[in-house]
Amino acid sequence: MIAAALLIGAPAHAQERVADVDIPAARLDHAIRLLSRQSGTSIGFRDSAIAKLGVKAVRGKLTAAQALERMLSGTRLEVRRVATNTYLIERAALPPAPRPVARPVPQPPATVPHDSVADEVIVTGSKRNVPLSVYPGGVQVIEGDTLSMAEGARGTDAIGARVASVVSTHLGPGRNKLFIRGIADSSFVGPTQATVGQYWGNSRITYSAPDPSLRLYDIRSIEVLEGPQGTLYGAGSLGGVVRVIPHAPDLGMTGGTIWGGTQAVQHGQPGVDGGAILNVPIVDDRLAFRALAFGSIDGGYIDDTKRGLKDVNEVRTIGGRAALRFVPADDWTIDLSGVGQRIDGLDSQYAERGGDGLSRASSIAQPYRNDYWLGDLVVRKQWGQLELTSSFGYANQYVFEQFEGVALADSTDLTVAPSASAAPAAYVQTDHISMITAETRLARRGPEGTGWVIGVSLLHNVARVNRQMDQFYLASAGSGGSTTGQTFPGVISIQPADTLTLTGVRNQVDEQTLYGETSIKPLDRLTLTFGGRLTHSRLSGDSEDVLKMFAFRVDPGASAARSETRLLPSAALAYRPSDQLTLFARYQEGFRPGGIAVRQDFVQRYKGDRVATTEAGARYSVRDFSLSLNASWSRWSDIQADLIDGFGFPTTANVGDGRVLSVGLAGRWQPVRGLSFDAAVYVNDSKVTAPAFATLPSDLARANLERLPNVADATGRLGFAYATSLSSSVDFEVNGFGRYVGKSTLGIGPILGQLQGDYLDTGLEFRVGTKRRAVTLSLTNLLDARGNRFALGSPFLVRDRNQITPLQPRSVRLGFDAAF
Repeated sequence: MIAAALLIGAPAHAQERVADVDIPAARLDHAIRLLSRQSGTSIGFRDSAIAKLGVKAVRGKLTAAQALERMLSGTRLEVRRVATNTYLIERAALPPAPRPVARPVPQPPATVPHDSVADEVIVTGSKRNVPLSVYPGGVQVIEGDTLSMAEGARGTDAIGARVASVVSTHLGPGRNKLFIRGIADSSFVGPTQATVGQYWGNSRITYSAPDPSLRLYDIRSIEVLEGPQGTLYGAGSLGGVVRVIPHAPDLGMTGGTIWGGTQAVQHGQPGVDGGAILNVPIVDDRLAFRALAFGSIDGGYIDDTKRGLKDVNEVRTIGGRAALRFVPADDWTIDLSGVGQRIDGLDSQYAERGGDGLSRASSIAQPYRNDYWLGDLVVRKQWGQLELTSSFGYANQYVFEQFEGVALADSTDLTVAPSASAAPAAYVQTDHISMITAETRLARRGPEGTGWVIGVSLLHNVARVNRQMDQFYLASAGSGGSTTGQTFPGVISIQPADTLTLTGVRNQVDEQTLYGETSIKPLDRLTLTFGGRLTHSRLSGDSEDVLKMFAFRVDPGASAARSETRLLPSAALAYRPSDQLTLFARYQEGFRPGGIAVRQDFVQRYKGDRVATTEAGARYSVRDFSLSLNASWSRWSDIQADLIDGFGFPTTANVGDGRVLSVGLAGRWQPVRGLSFDAAVYVNDSKVTAPAFATLPSDLARANLERLPNVADATGRLGFAYATSLSSSVDFEVNGFGRYVGKSTLGIGPILGQLQGDYLDTGLEFRVGTKRRAVTLSLTNLLDARGNRFALGSPFLVRDRNQITPLQPRSVRLGFDAAF
């Protein structure tokens, strides 16, 4: 028996202590190996037959004994302490056979001491696993197991529905922009870098590209870190960071999940979705493979009255992931993964105000497409509380968009039909973005949030924008038919006339960065954090599809390569007057480098911008109740914004300096076992305090620039979740939410200064079955509200038409999921 014993971990003389524990559901031998490393204890067992038994996931700030007790809950195993920091796991003794005795006197249920250590959320986005209780900043964490398959199919929209500080534009999945904490620049995805850093595990997924809206299947957790996050994440994290952590391959479990569903959309076409997950250990405790494949068709619900078509805005999505985890030796982990997804929107999802709010009159189809690929490699080495992480990622994104435009016959030599002045034109823009990132960091995790991290990172991003205007003329139905597939009912067809190539642009950014952060504890219950990031950026730009002397005639210096060096300091404190209450304050900065942008048919330069934010807040948490409050004031210099010029073309400029005030309140309450409520409200007030009229294009110089776009003055959410057992083998769960989005403006400038928002979104979901197999019923937009999520369809028509983007009408999805 002694020869079969397996003892794993640190020396037995180490002092027992509370540690940050994060153990996934796995085989017993694999789970205790991880626990030994994280807690610094020795854990073993004598009976080798129990090695492959499955144990529960455990996460929180716990001692080894507490973690083992929770891990083994529900099994026929027990843990026994045999020496200091040394534990033995063995089978529980069988209870003795019952004997005929008098009925026992009922005893009151055992109570849990109030001073017991509760599960604690770990903020992995801190890059050194800081407990939430001492994290000095605004953060929201969504546990992946709380996301249903129906929510996962919504991609980033599911995050916005859960977190009140996150908002998005709504051009369509795969071409939206995310904003956090009121830091919003514009409605369009132009050459400017995003204000929100998006990460998939350790790898950045976007730079100057739209949100790819990767589907949130098989996710471990999602962290929303309110910004700026310049110290740890660098350029483009002005508003904050959204970090999605997928499930890694499990070295000790073979299994998977399949799911599917069908959706009925009121006033629209039905939809369908499905997918599968597979996890296979290849070499026990050394090598495992995990894969995911999915697809969906979202039925359209917008009618085009001019073309006589119904439900034109169907969206098709297909994608998958694959990952390998290799543990060549103790304390080494190598992860290799790939992500791919394609979104095809057959037509735009906007409508025109009036009527039923689900129809418009357009002359041509306005499809779009987003192809996204990501490959990354992450290598980790751990020595006790020290961890070295090195990562390399490559991302590639292709975005195609077509908008209905205005014919440009007056500016060309085209010979078209007499009715050409009324003919449509198609504005086509394609974006090709490729990005290489690499980072190496060394972190030390100390007790109660102390420790440090130091790292270096490299980034190479190339973004190319090509534009053209396809012009058409109107012909009678007898002229040979339409070659474009676009026809008016009865009398007219649309014939191609010519294609006009417009000026494009290519931007390249190369960044080299050194950063570091440290947290110390000078006094009991007080933690101070200091950090800084030194970034050197080299920027270069060029024109596409036209002669340089023509493209740079207004700003010849825009094509020259140039360099920027930025130092971003940060400081924060966290004070815990009690175990339940944390007070924090923070100062941090963020920036975006400059670049070149198209202005009509020429190219001009825009400068980099910078945000400095001061925030303060508090978090209170007891076993069944938590509450967080934070307020921030941001100063934003040389704001970059994508605008609409007088001809309807997107352009980019620095609009001036501004400030943003934000206040957020969020809470969760569990009054009884199985029932919980959550609520949140977020209030923003933004203003351009010093407009840069002198540097704006002449048609924008008189614009009303007082308010920043797209961020509502107030957002709020109220949700609930309830779970109970209907029988010994059947569970019942239900959850629901209501989310209010207040008023905002579409953009900056005289054309984009339209109001949008002021709507209520709702959802309800039921699940009946077991943890492994269940049937689900999901309902969205229970009130069948229209609303106006985004007041834009085509930038060329926004001046003359009252465009809106309605909510998807009331929908019902019937689905299933089964684990094996």
